[in-house]
Amino acid sequence: MSGLQEYSASFAGETGYLNWAAFGPLSPAVRAAMADGESALGSFDPRRHGAVGARVARAAAGIAELLGAVRTDVVLRPSSTDVLQHALFGVRGAVIAGAAEFPSISLTLQRAADASAGGVVPRWIVPVDGQVTPDAVAAALDDEVTAVAVSHVDYRTGYRADLPALRELIGPDRLLIVDAVQSFGVVDEDWSAADVVAGHGYKWLRAGRGTGFGCFSSRALERIRPVLSGITGIDVEEPFTGEVPPPASAARAFTTSVPDQLAVVRLEAAVDELRGVGVADVAGEVAERAGEILAIAERHGIRSVTPADPARRAGIVSLVPDDPEALGRRLAEAGLVVTVRGGAVRVAAHAGTSAQTLRMLDAALPASGNLADARS
Repeated sequence: MSGLQEYSASFAGETGYLNWAAFGPLSPAVRAAMADGESALGSFDPRRHGAVGARVARAAAGIAELLGAVRTDVVLRPSSTDVLQHALFGVRGAVIAGAAEFPSISLTLQRAADASAGGVVPRWIVPVDGQVTPDAVAAALDDEVTAVAVSHVDYRTGYRADLPALRELIGPDRLLIVDAVQSFGVVDEDWSAADVVAGHGYKWLRAGRGTGFGCFSSRALERIRPVLSGITGIDVEEPFTGEVPPPASAARAFTTSVPDQLAVVRLEAAVDELRGVGVADVAGEVAERAGEILAIAERHGIRSVTPADPARRAGIVSLVPDDPEALGRRLAEAGLVVTVRGGAVRVAAHAGTSAQTLRMLDAALPASGNLADARS
């Protein structure tokens, strides 16, 4: 089998699962790696302990390769929110963000502002359909703005932000801080446009919780203060007395302690699996399935707020029927797993989503978009 075929085969048993934007069940490779890691850490052999610890560097190197970055720019953290906290608590000036952004951005930005006594000022925007487009950002841009924080793929609508266009708009003197939770691994992107990339492996990477990571560009290292920096974020390796050492000059300054080693084992396995097949191939499969879901919804007369343009979407398709709760119940009764929230039904397929699952979706949707038969 080809790498893509092997990858798709690892999704065996997914029938009916269309909830990858909420949680990605652990892949077989990740489960096997975790079992090996547990065995090693359960032994009394320090050499085996050290072998598990060495996976931190390998996991970070794999992430860096996928991002087109260097190893020292990448840190492993408990979550993407943790990375965004390091970034947004360390900036100064006005920061543009969508008012409807996922709380990892909106709450963190507001808390950073609350703690900074005016040093950080949220510049909230309310763009059409919640889409943080270059035009929406341009309308709020002025000399006080030092950064833009944005979800690469919006969790509500599936809209994919145009990172190169945003970079061109804000220029080299402002930071572009990106939440990549809903895109990393399933979107073939040039990440060099971003100064901070915050990701997590518990969705599309199928690596479970605790597998967050961040990448900080040289510009980010120059302009973001490592406010939340701990013992792993300094250059001094030995115990010190007297003067407290300053944060490191590398991205590890944005760390507080050694990462969860079992989480690292899971992340490394997931990243190795992804590197083996290639992001471009995975992204192509995800895009194809999202297009099929949009076509199915259109045939049934159900409106979607997800962009029709493949370049402006990823794996999320957000359906907005007249009665989302009724449609959610109908899909659940048909054996389909989706997310119903905020007046929409979020359907998210992965590269391994089977044709059978899509046929189940097609059969479960009502004949017309008014959902009268869904409530009967």
